[in-house]
Amino acid sequence: VQLQASGGGLVQAGGSLRLSCAASGRSSSAFSTWRMGWFRQAPGKEREFVAAIAETTYYSDSVKGRFTISRDDAKRTVSLQMSGLKEEDAAVYYCSAARDRQSTPSNVYDYDHWGQGTLVTVSS
Repeated sequence: VQLQASGGGLVQAGGSLRLSCAASGRSSSAFSTWRMGWFRQAPGKEREFVAAIAETTYYSDSVKGRFTISRDDAKRTVSLQMSGLKEEDAAVYYCSAARDRQSTPSNVYDYDHWGQGTLVTVSS
């Protein structure tokens, strides 16, 4: 399975950005059965949970109300619409896939596949 994230870039604080992640490869035919997630990692910090989607959606407290995760199973894509961006949102964002939808959405170790990351920079 390959996960290809895109959409990162430079945005001013308060602005918006949309990240996308496309799954490909033979096993990606099972995409609709996976829980998909977004994590981020800032320099010198651990990778942290941002949002996930399965039958429902999950958000970290730091992004709730500002970010929206969505998926298109037919296209095998997951997106993260980010609004009201803050400087502290700057990080490399990673999309991820968990085969076990019942595992913990916010646990980085419960994800089986990872994309390469896309950089989000927020300027003041």
